[in-house]
Amino acid sequence: MTAYKDRSREELLQEKSVLEEKFKEVKAKGLKLDMSRGKPSAAQLDLAMGMMDVLNSETDLKCSEGVDCRNYGVLDGIREAKELLADMTEVSPDNIIIYGNSSLNIMYDTVSRSMTHGVMGSTPWCKLEKVKFLCPVPGYDRHFTITEHFGIEMINIPMTPDGPDMDLVEKYVNNDPAVKGIWCVPKYSNPQGSTYSDETVRRFARLNPAAEDFRIYWDNAYGIHHLYDDKQDNLVEILMECKKEGHPDMVYKFCSTSKVSFPGSGVAAIGTSKANLEYIKKQMAMQTIGHDKLNQLRHVRFFKDIHGMVQHMRKHAEILRPKFETVLNCLKHELGGLEIGNWIEPRGGYFISFDALPGCAKDIVAKAKEAGLVMTGAGATFPYGKDPQDSNIRIAPSYPTPEELAIATDIFVLSVKLVSIDKILENK
Repeated sequence: MTAYKDRSREELLQEKSVLEEKFKEVKAKGLKLDMSRGKPSAAQLDLAMGMMDVLNSETDLKCSEGVDCRNYGVLDGIREAKELLADMTEVSPDNIIIYGNSSLNIMYDTVSRSMTHGVMGSTPWCKLEKVKFLCPVPGYDRHFTITEHFGIEMINIPMTPDGPDMDLVEKYVNNDPAVKGIWCVPKYSNPQGSTYSDETVRRFARLNPAAEDFRIYWDNAYGIHHLYDDKQDNLVEILMECKKEGHPDMVYKFCSTSKVSFPGSGVAAIGTSKANLEYIKKQMAMQTIGHDKLNQLRHVRFFKDIHGMVQHMRKHAEILRPKFETVLNCLKHELGGLEIGNWIEPRGGYFISFDALPGCAKDIVAKAKEAGLVMTGAGATFPYGKDPQDSNIRIAPSYPTPEELAIATDIFVLSVKLVSIDKILENK
């Protein structure tokens, strides 16, 4: 297939004419398709419906330590829930606090607490002239909205195949005391689906921050979200690495069952050093007497242990894998060789990251919307919604039915082709 850039103006105009006819036909169908967020599909949610049956009015609702889960108490979570999520996130049960349903809520609280009360005795961030966060890009939009909400300056750190550009990370963290944190999605990252290399994790652990209150915000959202049994990424455990390097307090590790059980009513946790945990619990005691222990118990009784959770995630993979392959096969077949886009083939997670020609992402997303396909807004994967190249688009294959997804992907590649031709014609 001849690259668009190598075709004559006449050839491109002829191609555009054919594509515009196809686009008119699709637009006339009045479709309403949504590929905007990484939401589990109804079929995935159905996998956990048995969780609704494990507790009833006849059930013994005491946890292993004899606490009545209907009542107040147990600020940091019941023991068996700690064990389950500790195994999920590869830390000791003694290094974890169980919260409510949302890891995003924990991250927000962690930043908020640092703003108002500081980190383990350090000056509250709200009293400092400048607070900065490092943001690997493209990245998770909701991370960026948290730091933007608190007026924290965000600094773009380009992603590489091995993770964030660690030369830049080290430069900022080790020399600028205003840098207080870095957002990370280290495994099957959002949106690229890539996993940090062993060396990248170890370089994180070897950081020597200029700020005593610097923390790594390690959002391991997709730690067990593999698409394949025989092709799985592995991630070095950051908490132990930091401890080995003499920086036990440097990382907050977040996880949840949001895309394991039910996104609206899962269980979330933070894993970190005992010193960090004690400081966090002192402030948690002002917020709550304890989170939903019945939900914690429900999760434990349903999954039983990490092996049950892993088996459950294989069922998720059986639903998700064909969807990812539908998108990837279409991209290869329709765009391969045209040199108007690049993408990464992930082994897990929830997204496919697509890089269009510079200056085209917003127009592609708008074009797709014209034909009835809603996608994540262009620029969302960068702080302040500003992609300097206007090229990155996040594709979320999980929510549509397989039939809808095939149509949605066709609309997407059609939009990519039309916008790319216009961009190339501008320069001819």
